[in-house]
Amino acid sequence: MRKEKVTRVIDGDTFETNRRKHPVRLANVDTPEKRESGYQEAKKALKNLIEGEYVTVETIHRDKYGRAVANVKIGRRSVTKYMKAFEK
Repeated sequence: MRKEKVTRVIDGDTFETNRRKHPVRLANVDTPEKRESGYQEAKKALKNLIEGEYVTVETIHRDKYGRAVANVKIGRRSVTKYMKAFEK
């Protein structure tokens, strides 16, 4: 696990950090995709929570796109658990 600064939120379950080539995907979270109902709300919620902040990333595995699939925390708060409320 390491602390990384979130540089950009891509959608409600994927973001980029200052330390990785590939984005990070939240483990066990599936928020709406673009053009699906709830997409903007999920993206905004994640953006407000972590963009520009330092998070702890615990990589579980990598997906077929090379992204780290991870449990993520901001301080002691689980970003993964928080974003479950915005799932499809």
